[in-house]
Amino acid sequence: MTEPQRVLIFDTTLRDGEQSPGASMNLEGKLEMARALSELGVDILEAGFPIASNGDFEAVREIARRVEGPIIAGLARCHQLDIHRAWDALKEAPRARLHVFLATSAIHREYKLAMAKEEIVRRAVESVKMARELVDDVEFSPEDAARTEPDFLAEVVERAIEAGARTVNIPDTVGYAMPSEFAALIGYLNEHVSNIDQAVISVHCHNDLGLAVANSLAAVGAGARQVECTINGIGERAGNASLEELVMAIKTRADFHGVDTGIDTTKLVPTSRLLCQTTGLAVQRNKAIVGQNAFAHEAGIHQHGVIQNSACYEIMTPADVGLEANALVLGKHSGRHALRKRLAELDYDPSDTELEEIFVSFKSLADTKKEVLDDDLHELMTGASKRVVEIWELVDMHLSSGTTSAATATICLKDRAGRIVKEAACGDGPVEAIFRALGRASGAELSLTDYQIKGLSAGLGGRGEVSVEIEDLGQRHRGRAVGNDMMRASADAFLNVINRVVSAREEQTELVDVYGQ
Repeated sequence: MTEPQRVLIFDTTLRDGEQSPGASMNLEGKLEMARALSELGVDILEAGFPIASNGDFEAVREIARRVEGPIIAGLARCHQLDIHRAWDALKEAPRARLHVFLATSAIHREYKLAMAKEEIVRRAVESVKMARELVDDVEFSPEDAARTEPDFLAEVVERAIEAGARTVNIPDTVGYAMPSEFAALIGYLNEHVSNIDQAVISVHCHNDLGLAVANSLAAVGAGARQVECTINGIGERAGNASLEELVMAIKTRADFHGVDTGIDTTKLVPTSRLLCQTTGLAVQRNKAIVGQNAFAHEAGIHQHGVIQNSACYEIMTPADVGLEANALVLGKHSGRHALRKRLAELDYDPSDTELEEIFVSFKSLADTKKEVLDDDLHELMTGASKRVVEIWELVDMHLSSGTTSAATATICLKDRAGRIVKEAACGDGPVEAIFRALGRASGAELSLTDYQIKGLSAGLGGRGEVSVEIEDLGQRHRGRAVGNDMMRASADAFLNVINRVVSAREEQTELVDVYGQ
């Protein structure tokens, strides 16, 4: 059996990805992401565009100095100043790559560059040769290749390889190509570029029509052996090909693609989440591979299938991408099998008759809210709307914040024995400060998994609902509060969930004392 061919993963999260509006990262954030990408196993890490700014230059230089593993690449236009600036940033890397680019499509030649075809070829050749004098590993990209005349594109690529380019990247810069069309273009270059065997064919696809991953995979099928992509698919406009989707498509359908990568897929979700934390850009819930719903099931028929055999509705396992387990979300579409399974996990064992009675109540509740949580199930099983024990009561709260200073919250709580506790904490905003201060005062410092505000009425005096969620001891707890003052409502919701958690912890401690386990 023939061994699968290796597809190189060229990650450009820190260069093209950072160009996504709102995705700018500081030096420490870039270094942290670069180390995570190295651990993920990317082959080439494009650290930035050194000529763009002093900050970008410093980031590329520090990554070149301090991050081991992948080849470190820097981008440069086909200009002498760009190329030397990029090399100055890269030269301390154990393995460095200069990535030079020049637009080739008719629209770019006329409106952006005002250059004839002959000048484009000359500039590309000169720049590749200049880069090769500095480093052996040179990549050349004809920008907007997908909209370039195929015969002219073949000419530019052939001349760039002749000048010393070891990788030729074929970008679909504006996400215009269709998969079959893009595969045909790669096939055309393989057939019409006489020295194509002397370079690796790479592709860099944008997602303007939602086809970046499809186009990249089509190109791999046509012979491309490097794919340029980003974590979470971030990048200019609609973004780039998503690294996690590409890699898992190659891994999951190895039977179809016949290639593999060097990526440690168990680090995909942690790396995705780190990028979200670093940039503040969240991924949509239904995002493939790393979205919150990627391994979540609510429909009863799906839940039953997953309980019997996860392969019924999961073509990869959560562990494959770095998750502990899938999630059976209990909602109005859920069935008896999922309800019984979660009740068993909460140590309830209802008879078939009891389950039928509980299921009716469960469905009624599920029609009124998006998701039925563990607290709700406990209430259903006790046969009453269990009131949260008010272990802690909010006595007073003072907030202080400004545009140039951190927000501070001072909290005064009273416990059920009448003891008064005061604590203060700072945060990036008043909500975070409130949450931290409440955690300190109550002694139940928790990790928040969800925080949402929903407006219930319009106007300056309008009412809103605050909803918070945390996970503790394998159970999820949610607190809600409604009011005109969103800071007070946030404090009430936080305190509500703190009381739930403390109560649950006390109940578990009592069980351990009684049963010794």
